[in-house]
Amino acid sequence: MLNFERKGNGKETLVLLHGFMENLSIWNDMEPHLSENFSLLKIDLPGHGQSEMLAEVQTMELMAEEVKKVLDDQNLTKVHLLGHSMGGYVSLGFAEKYPEHLKSLTLFFSTYLPDDAEKKEQRKKSYRIIQDAFAHYARAGIPNLFNPNERDILEGKIEIALETALSTNNLGALASVKGMVERTDKKQVLENLDAKILVIAGKHDNAVKTELLIKNLPDKTNIKSYILDCGHNGHWEKPAICAAIINTELLHNLPKHLVF
Repeated sequence: MLNFERKGNGKETLVLLHGFMENLSIWNDMEPHLSENFSLLKIDLPGHGQSEMLAEVQTMELMAEEVKKVLDDQNLTKVHLLGHSMGGYVSLGFAEKYPEHLKSLTLFFSTYLPDDAEKKEQRKKSYRIIQDAFAHYARAGIPNLFNPNERDILEGKIEIALETALSTNNLGALASVKGMVERTDKKQVLENLDAKILVIAGKHDNAVKTELLIKNLPDKTNIKSYILDCGHNGHWEKPAICAAIINTELLHNLPKHLVF
C-alpha cells in the first residue's frame, strides 16, 4: 500500500498526486488555501516519499492501479483527482482505467501529450546519471523548473524543491523515468471523460509545452484551462492563486479560458 495522509473533513474528496522527485509534502503551501469543503488525500507515488518502489519500470498505469488501491482502502468511490507533472500522467492513467470513479480530473502543470522523440531521448540519456550521480542530476534540473524571471524571489522555494528531490530514492526516480518514456497520447482520455476537466498551466513552464497543450485541448464544455505567470511549480510559485482556481472550478463555475 502506498503511503498517504488525509487532512480535513470536507464533503468533497480531493486526491493530490505529486510529480517526479517530489512527495506529498509539496502541497503544504497550498493546503491552507484549499476550501474547507475538501477532504484532502495526499499520496506518495511509488519510489517517492515513504512509498516503496514497485518495479524497475514504473508505468503510469501501474502507479494508477496503486492509487486505486488506496481509494479502495479508504472506501472512496468518487473523487476529485489532481496530479502535478508526473502525477498528472498517473491521473490520466487512472481516468482511462477508472473513469466512473472521477468527479473531476485536474492536470496541474502536466500534459496529455506524449513525449516527442527529443524528450524521450533526453530521458533515456538521464538513466545513467540518475543511477550514478543523482544529486548532480537534481541540482542541475530543479532550478530550471521555476519561472526564470523570479529566481531571486523564489530562491527559498527552489531550495525546498531541491531538498525534496534529494530525499527521493534514486532507483525509484529511475523506474519512474523509464515509465514516463513509455507514455502514450492521452487526448482520447479527455475526449471520452464526462467528468469535469481542469487544466492549470504555466506560461514559463520548461517541462510542459503549454501553448501546444492548450491549443490542442478537445473542444468540450466540461474542460476549462488557466495559464498562470509562473514556471512548472505552481504549488510553490503561486499557491494561493492555484488553490483559488481549484476551489472555484471544482466547487463552482467560471468562464472558459482565463490567463492570470
